[in-house]
Amino acid sequence: MPPRPSGLHPQPGDGWVECTCGRRHWGLHGAAGLLLFRADHQGRATDVVLQHRALWSDQGGTWGLPGGALAPGESPVQGALREAHEEAGIDPGALAVLSTHALDHGPWSYTTVLARSTGRQRPRPTDPESLAISWVRVAEVDDRPLLGAFADAWPSLRARIDGRTDEPSS
Repeated sequence: MPPRPSGLHPQPGDGWVECTCGRRHWGLHGAAGLLLFRADHQGRATDVVLQHRALWSDQGGTWGLPGGALAPGESPVQGALREAHEEAGIDPGALAVLSTHALDHGPWSYTTVLARSTGRQRPRPTDPESLAISWVRVAEVDDRPLLGAFADAWPSLRARIDGRTDEPSS
């Protein structure tokens, strides 16, 4: 794995947690990511924003969601929106948060924030953590090498975004 580039700004929540599940996870206070989608006129998700992870990162070269470690006292929604803005140029004012989905391991959790695009979004790499940021057709997500945990969660997440454009936040 190539070395982590200089110039990244460390955040107070950055660090690894040795989890009771036997793995280590990024984010001293947990982590969150944004699953942003566009929908057709019937409310079905057509495209999602994916991040092609930098080679120096954990599971580098795979595709997943923009996201990362939560700061102390930051909610998962706040953290996911902050990280998506920092990493992918996502405009938090041009989306509607619909729901959240948490993978809870007790001492550590990862929350996926599901949101529908409500305005113009021009996702792009805005820091060195990404090789690319792209709108990807929902039907083509499985064609990419996915981050392991995202690959496991994708079938359930896909079902949650299909036809759910007016679901309230949870």
